[in-house]
Amino acid sequence: MTLIELKGVEKIYQQGKIEVPALKGIDLTVETGEFTTIFGPSGSGKTTLLNMIGCLDKPTAGQITFDQRELGGISKKELALIRRYNIGFVFQSYNLIPVLTAFENVEFAVRLVNNRNDKERRQIVLNILAAVGLEGLENRRPNELSGGQKQRVAIARALVKEPKLILADEPTANLDSKTSIEILEIMVKMNQQLKTTFIFSTHDPQVMEYASRLIEIRDGEVSIDQKGEKAGVYS
Repeated sequence: MTLIELKGVEKIYQQGKIEVPALKGIDLTVETGEFTTIFGPSGSGKTTLLNMIGCLDKPTAGQITFDQRELGGISKKELALIRRYNIGFVFQSYNLIPVLTAFENVEFAVRLVNNRNDKERRQIVLNILAAVGLEGLENRRPNELSGGQKQRVAIARALVKEPKLILADEPTANLDSKTSIEILEIMVKMNQQLKTTFIFSTHDPQVMEYASRLIEIRDGEVSIDQKGEKAGVYS
């Protein structure tokens, strides 16, 4: 089933009197359950593309459909609701709330999307933290966690609301190789178990090795779109 479809998507940024084209007529379809990596050199347009897919920005031209809903003409408030209920984000810099514990950072995401009672909400949060390998660390604040542990909290926060899509922007950039593999294995497991669609933006060859689809962006255009099962994903 098609989750995301882009038709002729263009994005032009205005820098003074100069127009800077970031995306040049992107045509792209992403199916539910994909584990996809978008890569390309700096300035190629991959982050802009991720912002379009994540309802963080609107295209200058073209059409974007998310979960069978065409996004053209809808308000910023409606886009925010789509993000809240359907999209989880994992950032390079983690973006955790420093004064909250790991539990509270994840619980905050649950509070935004459902009306569970305290007992149910607590169990949901504890379950997802255990699933990403943080059992016993629920009460630690971000400054008491390693980089890999912080990224696990970020993944739990993104997954806890059971979104249709996870967007991960350079999620392994600040991690060592061993921790990167552990983080990728967690995401693969969640992709398989929950059928959550994952789209990465990365320069990391390890992330590309785990992808079942590789999309290269160069100069605002798709230059490579390669599909094929990877042993690391489907073994």
